[in-house]
Amino acid sequence: MSMAGRRVLAFASSTSTPFLSLYQNANLLASPRLFSTLSAPSSEDGSFGHKFHKWHNGGGTFHESACIDSSALVEVGAVVHSESVVGPNVRISSGTIVGPSVTIAHSTKIGYNVALSNCCIGDSCVIHNGVCIGQDGFGFYVDGDGNMIKKPQILNVIIGNKVEIGANTCIDRGSWRDTVIGDNSKIDNLVQIGHNVVIGKNCLLCGQVGIAGSATIGDYVTMGGRVAVRDHVSITSKVRLAAVSCVTKDIKEPGDYGGFPAVSIHQWRRQVASRYQTPVRRNP
Repeated sequence: MSMAGRRVLAFASSTSTPFLSLYQNANLLASPRLFSTLSAPSSEDGSFGHKFHKWHNGGGTFHESACIDSSALVEVGAVVHSESVVGPNVRISSGTIVGPSVTIAHSTKIGYNVALSNCCIGDSCVIHNGVCIGQDGFGFYVDGDGNMIKKPQILNVIIGNKVEIGANTCIDRGSWRDTVIGDNSKIDNLVQIGHNVVIGKNCLLCGQVGIAGSATIGDYVTMGGRVAVRDHVSITSKVRLAAVSCVTKDIKEPGDYGGFPAVSIHQWRRQVASRYQTPVRRNP
């Protein structure tokens, strides 16, 4: 079994997404009839031309070890690298790079100039222009000699079904656990999601939200614009955070929160009101 096949099977064993059916059709996906070898690119040493070929539907470029369904559209200027799996009715727009061993399930649409690596993406997702998924997280430590040492970033990003990710959003790969975005979650433009973050189902993240590494977010959580979440904190399900809030400790009860640090919405409103109260002047 190829590396791509093992990757899909491992993911299918731990999730209810349609990757299992995608894996079951791996023989169909890998069938030579699905690949076009017309107008293969060339290089001086010929190695690129021998392994990368022109895709028949859209004119993009694919590696000969990739598994691509015949209905998938790979536009001119897009590249699908080795051992990747691309499901039926997927659209990959120009300028997008699908890195090695990436899996994209059926009917997902990938915008222009997207970079995908170390990730699995579910079905019917929308990935807008300029999104980066699966790059290394920001993890460093100082050793005994005072040198800045990079922590290994070796795991993946798992994107559920029907997830929408806005333009220029970045989602880092995991280091000690996979970064996960749950089904039906919607992410706005310019959002940063750090390594090892787990976000539940049906969450809404508005523009410029920043979630630091290893945070855990429940289901049906809404974050207003520019909300910040500290590393390693946990937010329970059905929480709403007002814009420009900052979560510095665990939120264990559902409800509305706001402020820096984030507190219950009623407490936050009292704090804001107290700042604008006019002091009472007393006559001597």
